[in-house]
Amino acid sequence: MSARLLGALVLAAAVLAGCSEDPPARDSDRVVLSPADEAGHTHSGTGADAPPVGTGTTPEAGGYRLELVGELPEPGRPGDVSFRVLDRSGRAVTTYVPDQTKDLHMYVVRSDLAHFRHLHPTMAPDGTWTGRVALPTAGSYRVIVEFLPAEDPDAGHVVLGDTALVPGTWTPEAVADAASADDGVVAVEAPETLAAGSDERMTLTVSGADGDRVALGSYLGTFAHLTGFHAGSGRFVHVHPYGAAEPAGEGDELTFHTEFTEPGRYRFFLQVRVDGFLHQVPFTATVS
Repeated sequence: MSARLLGALVLAAAVLAGCSEDPPARDSDRVVLSPADEAGHTHSGTGADAPPVGTGTTPEAGGYRLELVGELPEPGRPGDVSFRVLDRSGRAVTTYVPDQTKDLHMYVVRSDLAHFRHLHPTMAPDGTWTGRVALPTAGSYRVIVEFLPAEDPDAGHVVLGDTALVPGTWTPEAVADAASADDGVVAVEAPETLAAGSDERMTLTVSGADGDRVALGSYLGTFAHLTGFHAGSGRFVHVHPYGAAEPAGEGDELTFHTEFTEPGRYRFFLQVRVDGFLHQVPFTATVS
């Protein structure tokens, strides 16, 4: 076998491994949080390109209702968050169209946007979903669910949210203004200003915190997951990168399709997989 052919086969294998939707066998669900968090999803599938139904700020939208079951876990202790999604007749929804390899995505965010968790709960036969989460502090938290209902897949994504209190003393934090941040391993540089509109772009540069390039792996069938919240209204946004990362200097650029309808400051949480570990880096940008 020629050296050129061998090199081509090695390169092809590397590309296929990087694009695999299967998570690494090692620590596939581990999230490395940023120091600040320690201290203190183009959609795929039928109807996925339609505008979302709901903003994640109310428990009801599009004829669906989020019903939380039980209380949130005590701060600092892992516990279960359970809920049901009910349809217009009050019955639990049990069939969904998978999106980004999951039937439903669940997010838990503190009201001041200081703490954020992205979970993939499991559903019991009766339609009750349960996800395990550790919340670092007391406070007011919003539980948000995002899904494509199989009974009405052309309706687009449904996003519901309801608020629950974790008892205890806590002090709301001001939303940080930094458009660039790192978690000690992964660094993100974002534009300070973004454009509103139905067909805009956001380009982020991802690199190592030490300035070296990092090898981005696949997470939920793509190279990154980016979730954001309006700092005033709490509106939920979820965008995805176009294809693979593009080399840019000492980092890699990820370009996202955006559809911002509400101007103002947004707190974003970028999730990328590097060396088998899931990293979460927050940053802030303003939609003009």
